[in-house]
Amino acid sequence: MAASDVVNAVAPDTETVLILDYGGQYTQLIARAVREAEVYCEIHPCNVSVDAIRERNVRGIILSGGPNSVSESGAPDLPEDLLSLEAPILGICYGMQLVSRAHGCEVVASTSREYGRATIRVTREDPLFAGLPEELEVWMSHGDSVGSLASGVVNVAESADCANAAVAHPASGFRGVQFHPEVVHTPHGKEMLRNFLFGICECSGGWKMASFVDQSIAAMRAEIGDERVICGLSGGIDSSVVAVLLHEAIGDQLTCIFVDNGLLRKGERDLVERVFREHFHIRLVVVDAVDRFVGKLTGVTDPEKKRKIIGHEFIEVFRDAAKSVEGARFLAQGTLYPDVIESVSVFGGPSAMIKSHHNVGGLPEDLEFDLVEPLRFLFKDEVRKLSKQLGLPDEITWRHPFPGPGLAVRIVGEITDERLRILRDADAVVEEELRSSGLYREMWQGFAVLLPIQSVGVMGDARTYENAIALRMVTSRDGMTADWVYLPEDFTRRLSNRIINEVRGVNRVVLDVSSKPPATIEWE
Repeated sequence: MAASDVVNAVAPDTETVLILDYGGQYTQLIARAVREAEVYCEIHPCNVSVDAIRERNVRGIILSGGPNSVSESGAPDLPEDLLSLEAPILGICYGMQLVSRAHGCEVVASTSREYGRATIRVTREDPLFAGLPEELEVWMSHGDSVGSLASGVVNVAESADCANAAVAHPASGFRGVQFHPEVVHTPHGKEMLRNFLFGICECSGGWKMASFVDQSIAAMRAEIGDERVICGLSGGIDSSVVAVLLHEAIGDQLTCIFVDNGLLRKGERDLVERVFREHFHIRLVVVDAVDRFVGKLTGVTDPEKKRKIIGHEFIEVFRDAAKSVEGARFLAQGTLYPDVIESVSVFGGPSAMIKSHHNVGGLPEDLEFDLVEPLRFLFKDEVRKLSKQLGLPDEITWRHPFPGPGLAVRIVGEITDERLRILRDADAVVEEELRSSGLYREMWQGFAVLLPIQSVGVMGDARTYENAIALRMVTSRDGMTADWVYLPEDFTRRLSNRIINEVRGVNRVVLDVSSKPPATIEWE
């Protein structure tokens, strides 16, 4: 199995900022901030070769933070000869310490670990802080810090607990900050990053989603050629955007395969057939695999086993369905960047796994297709912009995210036909109420979860012993972090009453008021 690099094969002369990932938990936020400044960027492993960088029109390089200490044996280091490049470098936290050490500065263990909000004072004029106040609130998260400075490296900012909160080596274009400008807790952080991009790297900007469309279409046409592609279409925004983008690129060389696995929301199959067959006129094969999936899940309660089974079965179904698409070489998927981050270290680096996603962790090693994943480094809000650019209807563009394993990971415990029926009916009520109340577009996700418990109730003067439904309503920007939504009292009461009265087998509704972290959005 080999992941195709069609998506990121943008024209080599595209103005690019590279972000080298040292396993920092905020690396994706750096990418978001750069993209929002309309500068194209890519995240690469911290051991990327300098020769590979020289092949691109790299205007600047940003080194992320990371969990290691630069003094640890085996800790990630700078790519060999990185400082020989002419592109300016911004080192953040761990990245600052690495580059400072490479310039001859001392890196020491701090006497007190600095974590959380801090105030820095700018000590000299520098383009990184152009137009900003002398005193700035920032977010610190570090143990080590830069000590004595080498020749050519100057202090730019300090805090009460960090003498070198920011440094510069003006001759090489290096800037280093011990804090994290990419997080919202550094109020002027995005302005600092823009100063780096435009004031130091001299980027021209102007990279927009239309640019992504044009570049991706050109890259996919070049990579795919006359080959045939099959696309796993779920009806969610991610796979839908992939399907339309590919159809723009290669037309009838694309065949979409929609698998009805019995784990879908109410009306999902009808929606897919209507939008893609009737509106976009895309070749669509619908596979009824309900018994196949539900049968494989019988008796399985472990969430990771569920995900692996569904991911494996998904590919097996594709193998069977692909027989109707003669000569198909590529398989397209709607994998997003948060999926990759949470599943595995993005590029084999130091990032930690949180949970597997079926698009990422469930693929068998003997997969017979090359992968096309054009959204692999996009965030959900960027995909929504892309959806509007491509002309998808609002009912697809604004549909709440739905996990690849479907209702299987919203049923805590065993999967049965009856439990699927209960959750599907409850989820339909939730979506209907959210839409009719005007709350649907105001939140990231709102859905029902079927709990593995039953409790005593009273309905019609009779004792019941039935199921409990949890309501999960969260607000988020990209799914990486999330907070629970405070729901209006009348809405919550109406929704609870409808579920209990209309969904046979439910006598209790509870509300999940957990944020991510420490919880995840999905229960499994």
